[in-house]
Amino acid sequence: MKFGVVVFPGSNCDADCYHVIDQVLEHPVTYIWHQEKKLSGVDCVIIPGGFSYGDYLRTGAIARFAPVMDEVIRFAERGGLILGICNGFQILLEAGLLPGAVLRNESLQFRCHDVFLRVENAATPFTNRYRQGEVIRFPIAHGEGNYYADPDSIKQMDENGQIVFRYCLENGESAAQANPNGAVGNIAGVCNKNGNIMGLMPHPERCCEEILGNTDGILLFSSLLQWWGFPDQKRVTA
Repeated sequence: MKFGVVVFPGSNCDADCYHVIDQVLEHPVTYIWHQEKKLSGVDCVIIPGGFSYGDYLRTGAIARFAPVMDEVIRFAERGGLILGICNGFQILLEAGLLPGAVLRNESLQFRCHDVFLRVENAATPFTNRYRQGEVIRFPIAHGEGNYYADPDSIKQMDENGQIVFRYCLENGESAAQANPNGAVGNIAGVCNKNGNIMGLMPHPERCCEEILGNTDGILLFSSLLQWWGFPDQKRVTA
């Protein structure tokens, strides 16, 4: 399985994602520059976090029109696997590949700390190695992570299993005090109706090794391998 990590001017989590695929999972990975018009035969595209194009206008608004995004959209339409993390999630929303939008954090503050998440759908290509309802811990680092969609859309997404992660307390309760940005319904991550595209505000790539004090994120990446048909590996389950 080959991964591609898209790099925009202002991306700053691209090397983190590359490291996880290359050094932790030990799978082929390549960088994809924002001006590229081909995806070089990749099986999964990762759009990483950062501040693409300086987040001018609004987060993801300029990156959505980068040349590479035309091919990313075609790749999505063919059923290709796409993961958007933080700014990558914002770009996928701007591109219309995922439902909803993000607003500035309710606190109007940049939030950078660990959060607890409840796995709402463990049957996606990105979450099949988690358990339904499992509580995990990921870091966040964003100023505009306040996810919003209208009530009818939220209801439909809930029915379709498109709400993948919710902010919660350590005991799994989806309480207001667990919500770091004001996101509607404590939503931290969603997928499209077909399940091949997922975006989330927290950073799984920052919690994939014991040296970082947390390995909850590695199961997200290894879920993609399992979905693709690769057997579990010792390093993946660490």
